[in-house]
Amino acid sequence: MLSHSNNPVRAFLPASLLLAVTGWGGLALLVNFTRPVTWQPLWAFFFLGMLAIAGSLMPVVAFLNLRFSTNPPAAGKVIVRQSLWFGLYFAILAWLQIGRVLNTMLEILLAIGLVVIEIMLRMREVSQWKP
Repeated sequence: MLSHSNNPVRAFLPASLLLAVTGWGGLALLVNFTRPVTWQPLWAFFFLGMLAIAGSLMPVVAFLNLRFSTNPPAAGKVIVRQSLWFGLYFAILAWLQIGRVLNTMLEILLAIGLVVIEIMLRMREVSQWKP
């Protein structure tokens, strides 16, 4: 659970660093030492990109949830889930770009869809909360 002590963003730094270092390091190795002729490097790119983006944005998401808190406050699993949404968004955009079907309207609609899903999940969590 997220503790609202001195700096709750620090609670997510170990997980964030692990995800970001694994993701960005894996992407560096993937780009430098593989050839994109089979599907395995492509799927590894999506997975490592998702880890890199989620890990990089986890402290930002934790700070934003602290700054714009709700009642009940966001738990640790909510912050991890929200940062994974950003990673998933990156992976979907990369996949669509490979097929040359990505455009601005599709980016916006996809972002709106993910935000609506997260809002509905948070509404469900808030409605089931008992102090």
